Amino acid sequence: MKKLGIIAGAGALPHALIEACERMHRPFFVLCLKGQANPKEYDKALPQAWIRLGAVGKGFRLMKKNGVEEVVMIGGVKRPSFVGLWPDLRGLKAIAHLKKKSGDDSLLRGIAKEIESEGFTVVGIDSILPHLLATEGVYTREVPLPKDGADIKRGLEVAKLLGKADVGQSVIVQQGLVLAVEGIEGTDALIRRSADLKRKGAGGVLVKVSKPQQDRRMDLPTIGPATVQAIKNAGFVGIAVEAGSVLISQSEQTVKLANQLGIFIVGVKA
Repeated sequence: MKKLGIIAGAGALPHALIEACERMHRPFFVLCLKGQANPKEYDKALPQAWIRLGAVGKGFRLMKKNGVEEVVMIGGVKRPSFVGLWPDLRGLKAIAHLKKKSGDDSLLRGIAKEIESEGFTVVGIDSILPHLLATEGVYTREVPLPKDGADIKRGLEVAKLLGKADVGQSVIVQQGLVLAVEGIEGTDALIRRSADLKRKGAGGVLVKVSKPQQDRRMDLPTIGPATVQAIKNAGFVGIAVEAGSVLISQSEQTVKLANQLGIFIVGVKA
């Protein structure tokens, strides 16, 4: 098996990948991003190095030194300003190429191209952990009511249009009305913002899909326990995700929490 380089941001998914490599006895090296990944979550015994986001040249050198052949970028990354990025010379070269890109998907494709220009192969987490992808059907004890099904259908239509425009991957729909769409702030912030827009009465569904032009190696949409808790806090009733295209992080914990809180999770075909 080729040695895997894990470029790690925030959240549980980098750890799931590390655990999978250990189970498969696959060699790996973790490149943790300062200010994104949490140092307290990484055992010092792991093969790892820490770099700031703009230290692109240093990151490439470290991966080459450690024999990395394939690369996965996984975990949440907050976008810094140019000043906060503080790029090195290789980072400046990458930015010169990437500044022509518009939209998240275009940008991520550009980043993958930069990584592969150094001789690495970029792979998706779903090629290593396919079980993380949502499947079609209801995951929870709670099931969508017919009115929720109508909201889900409406959400799928709108979310795919958003994705085609490379804007976002999620929408909140209640009683047939689109309360809010995802922008740069991310899903959890979208849910919190939508709470103030909630209509009187029950309902309200988060619908999350992949973009039609999604590069499946990079930034597959994800839900997890925090998503479920945010939906409950906002007073909504469920989550619908596109089967085969959305990751469910910490799936056992996510479903358990949803059952405890009375939230439904359903995988649907778009």
